[in-house]
Amino acid sequence: VVCLVAYHIFFMLFVWSYWKTIFTLPMNPSKEFHLSYSDKESLEREPRGESQQEVLRRAAKDLPIYTRTMSGAIRYCDRCHLVKPDRCHHCSVCDKCILKMDHHCPWVNNCVGFSNYKFFLLFLAYSLLYCLFIAATDLQYFIKFWTNGLPDTQAKFHIMFLFFAAAMFSVSLSSLFGYHCWLVSKNKSTLEVFRAPIFRHRTDKNGFSLGFSKNLRQVFGDEKKYWLLPVFSSLGDGCSFPTCLVNQDPEQASTPGGLNSSSKNENHLFPAKPLRDSQSHLLTDPPSWSETTAKAEKGKVGMSNPALTMENET
Repeated sequence: VVCLVAYHIFFMLFVWSYWKTIFTLPMNPSKEFHLSYSDKESLEREPRGESQQEVLRRAAKDLPIYTRTMSGAIRYCDRCHLVKPDRCHHCSVCDKCILKMDHHCPWVNNCVGFSNYKFFLLFLAYSLLYCLFIAATDLQYFIKFWTNGLPDTQAKFHIMFLFFAAAMFSVSLSSLFGYHCWLVSKNKSTLEVFRAPIFRHRTDKNGFSLGFSKNLRQVFGDEKKYWLLPVFSSLGDGCSFPTCLVNQDPEQASTPGGLNSSSKNENHLFPAKPLRDSQSHLLTDPPSWSETTAKAEKGKVGMSNPALTMENET
């Protein structure tokens, strides 16, 4: 009876998370990241060069973005006509920009991103548990099959097939689930593993990592009672993310009062632009961040801002 109840629980959670992964529409950037009609006309009218750079610079001036392209340009999608938020990428299959895109999964025929990443993780977890449960309960009959302890009927071949299928899926799912657990612990996406995010100062592969606990909460939320359920509980809006930049943004050098933390005897300043309220509280837990004085900020040596150029990026 206990095995039967556990079987139905795993199966329901598996189906629920799989359904949510498939039918949860990926979130797109909000309207504030789309260029206005006048800015679009300016981009089309002006030749490539400083004029277009100025249009993008002006459009992104008040947006909470800190990442750049490899050449130092503002990340702009010329197909969606928007300034890309941090960790946002254009999916060539869906033909639209996806917030915190991880990858396009053919198994669910959907993009895995900010809106359904938690559902995808639970889908992998419950699929793995389901396959392990099937393999474990079928093991005794599989042993009897090899010891000729089963009646000589066609059912024994079904038992052999079921065990091998469950075992093979368990191996593949365990490796995939373990990989995504590592991504969550490091606060990375699959795309960011292959191409580290580039900030204004330099490339930083751990630029979005806030520590294991806070990284976990970004995906699963603050309420632990919702962690194992396929309900959306991720923190933030998908357009802006807390980050630990290693240098102060030279464009914001005049902004008073930064936040910093010390690591390996270096001062790590937090960007001065405000984050969404639902995300910025991740950075308020002591002793991660402490206030700095204006005198300390003045002592920082700013880095030259790279020239911004138009560049298409997926």
